[in-house]
Amino acid sequence: MPLRLEIKRKLAQRSERVKSVDLHPTEPWIMSSLYSGSVCIWNYQTQTMVKSFEVTELPVRSAKFIARKQWVVAGADDMFIRVYNYNTMDKVKVFEAHTDYIRCVAVHPTLPYVLSSSDDMLIKLWDWDKGWMCTQIFEGHSHYVMQITFNPKDTNTFASASLDRTVKIWSLGSPDPNFTLDGHSKGVNCVDYFTGGDRPYLITGSDDQTAKVWDYQTKSCVQTLEGHAHNVSAVCFHPELPIIITGSEDGTVRLWHSTTYRLENTLNYGLERVWALGYMKGSRRVVIGYDEGTIMIKIGREEPVASMDSSGKIIWAKHNEIQTVNIKTVGADNEITDGERLPLAVKELGSCDLYPQSLRHNPNGRFVVVCGDGEYIIYTALAWRNRSFGSALEFVWSTDGEYAVRESTSKIKIYSKNFQERKSIRPTFSAEHIYGGVLLAMCTNDFICFYDWAECRLIRRIDVNVKNLYWADSGDLVTIASDTSFYILKYNRDVVSSHLDGGGSVGEEGVEDAFELLHEINERVRTGLWVGDCFIYNNSSWRLNYCVGGEVTTMFHLDRPMYLLGYLANQSRVYLIDKEFNVVGYTLLLSLIEYKTLVMRGDFERANAILPIIPKEQHNSVAHFLESRGMLEEALEIATDPNYRFDLAVQLGSLEVAKEIATEARSESKWKQLGELAMSTGKLQMAEECLLEATDLSGLLLLYSSLGNAEGVTKLASMAKEQGKNNVAFLCLFMLGKLEECLQLLVDSNRIPEAALMARSYLPSKVSEIVSIWKKDLQKVNSKAAESLADPAEYPNLFEDWQIALNVEASVAPKRGIYPPAEEYMAYAERSTESLVEAFKSMNVQEEELPSENGDVAPEVIDDDGVEKSQEDAIEVEADDSTDGSVLVNGNDGEEHWGMNNEGTSTE
Repeated sequence: MPLRLEIKRKLAQRSERVKSVDLHPTEPWIMSSLYSGSVCIWNYQTQTMVKSFEVTELPVRSAKFIARKQWVVAGADDMFIRVYNYNTMDKVKVFEAHTDYIRCVAVHPTLPYVLSSSDDMLIKLWDWDKGWMCTQIFEGHSHYVMQITFNPKDTNTFASASLDRTVKIWSLGSPDPNFTLDGHSKGVNCVDYFTGGDRPYLITGSDDQTAKVWDYQTKSCVQTLEGHAHNVSAVCFHPELPIIITGSEDGTVRLWHSTTYRLENTLNYGLERVWALGYMKGSRRVVIGYDEGTIMIKIGREEPVASMDSSGKIIWAKHNEIQTVNIKTVGADNEITDGERLPLAVKELGSCDLYPQSLRHNPNGRFVVVCGDGEYIIYTALAWRNRSFGSALEFVWSTDGEYAVRESTSKIKIYSKNFQERKSIRPTFSAEHIYGGVLLAMCTNDFICFYDWAECRLIRRIDVNVKNLYWADSGDLVTIASDTSFYILKYNRDVVSSHLDGGGSVGEEGVEDAFELLHEINERVRTGLWVGDCFIYNNSSWRLNYCVGGEVTTMFHLDRPMYLLGYLANQSRVYLIDKEFNVVGYTLLLSLIEYKTLVMRGDFERANAILPIIPKEQHNSVAHFLESRGMLEEALEIATDPNYRFDLAVQLGSLEVAKEIATEARSESKWKQLGELAMSTGKLQMAEECLLEATDLSGLLLLYSSLGNAEGVTKLASMAKEQGKNNVAFLCLFMLGKLEECLQLLVDSNRIPEAALMARSYLPSKVSEIVSIWKKDLQKVNSKAAESLADPAEYPNLFEDWQIALNVEASVAPKRGIYPPAEEYMAYAERSTESLVEAFKSMNVQEEELPSENGDVAPEVIDDDGVEKSQEDAIEVEADDSTDGSVLVNGNDGEEHWGMNNEGTSTE
């Protein structure tokens, strides 16, 4: 039976003819050297080109990464070897290495050595620590040396393949070959060593259209692989899987079983001739170089073949070797933090007669089934003794210890607990997968059908594309995982039993109410398991999450791909394993899960009874859960983190609670947030207290000015001055009508031009004084400019309405210290745009035009309410035109002015 290895194409890039390929050991990079003379580096995750080196105009037949030096070494048909730094793109070294085409370069895994082979029939050893000196020449081949490769198990030796029909084995330091393998009828193009296990094998590919497997200790040919229709140009032993890969000029790549040597698969991507293969230890990716581009495939799954029973015993398969570890051996003395690798003692349990692709304990942990190579074997978990075997593409356990096997897409067998065949089923559809658990499930790519184990009666058909199935231990809940989301369903076994026992008919869809959809979550499940009513899983972003009642909580962010093994309730920890068989654990409290489950069910009485046994450090997690359910008051009671409690109190509008937290925390941001909330809810006294605690001068300015609180504005002006907040200080003083202090503030802030303009607008009597200061200051920079400044005391004719402005200033001055309450704002709102200078002028005109009874000018004017006002009172009323209860003074030049600098911003 075939290996059934899943093969996925991960990258396809068209290019010129590819002569060699290499994988970077740490970066997601593929390097291709091209017949056109360039070298390209592709990122196979982003599917983009990272770097490109224009090496030469002739073919580059071989290029390799030297990752520890961040180099690329390339050999070309111009006989030169070139070394580049792949980060900076700089050339590190260029030298002529051979007298003919360079066919291959090989990098020593640990020493500073590079081997090169050429059509000049020589192999040369280069030492980069000695300035790329040639330290040895290997002579012995009588034709082109096509490929060289170091022995990974003995890096002091290497093999060379030549068109003289031989493969020679050499040792560094010795000029003569150790021995020669001669068996091909035509030239040998390629050679590779077996990396896995203990077999001393290498493989060669030849122009005689075959590949041969050799034992280099007995110097004999073990197997000849026939089937290619043209020259075999590339060969390799896969480092992780029991397969041999061969590529040929017939355009195909063939996969062979490395133990049985049977042909497992033939790949043809239609890119013409195959020239190169690349692989990397620890990875299942394989890169293929063609005439027309590069393809990368991923063979099989990287998920480790492992299983954990309910006691914490783990069994896993490394190739055909079976090993076991026990989590309980990690005693209480070893404090293991979450995510830390467990120091487990590995024991050899035995070997398996087939290559394991899945391994699973039965429900009580007594047996373990291994499935692969189209067969299954059931072993005892302790002694690793064979108890049963048979043909199977897939094997699943029931919750009671029965099991089912899928022999083909049309034949499924069910066996009893004592390994006897009980029933054979031929479904009416093509069964692509089967799943075990409470019910036996068979599915196609479009739907899944559930059957009972006893009679194999159809329970329910559900139209969904299934990737995996996970049953809860209770048997009442099941997760169906698809490509992009997962569904949590409730299995109504009582409904099914009553329907079937009552003789109800079962159509093509099964029992209608057998399942009830509870939740749909738009996340892809990598691996998952149930703990009570909680579904734990890791998603496509490698976050470890759990789902209770449709609410997803992230437990941990995983730093690498990991796969769930199981949960140990007595340790309250969930365990995962990575592809390197490192086991880690993460804490997940069952009491926390149970509490959340009870809340979801609405059983708050039992939930509150469990709450005391949940550790205090988990209470914030509980509070977040309650908040997500809209239970903010309960969340506030449970939460322990002050910041979180403050946020909850703010959401609830519990200002007194928030105030207590802010008092304890002494946080300006909290006081500010609380002050804004208090202001918006009309609690102005609390708002003032909070804003003072937060030293929020802008907020206080808004509050005091809105209330017409002159005392508060006065106090705020002092605070702002002390803190150097001149903008706020200026506005406070301006609203208070303390124009002299405003002027002094501008001078003290070295805003002398603004001070002069303000004096012109509001305090004309101070203009001469400020101009004098301005001249002195400007003299330091530009004397001509200083002299050009006009003083109204000397040139009053240059200042329009200057005398009127002085009169208006004198008239309004007594009223500047009087602050009407804010409630009177509407009485002045419509008059805020009136000009005092214009008003003064118009009153002068009235004096001239309206005679009194004794022939004098009438001394009064009439206000809007029909009340007689003297001329001085009228101007004073104008001066009271404030939008906030403070004095807004119209400029003596006839326009409104504020304390602004020449960029249009208020002064500070």
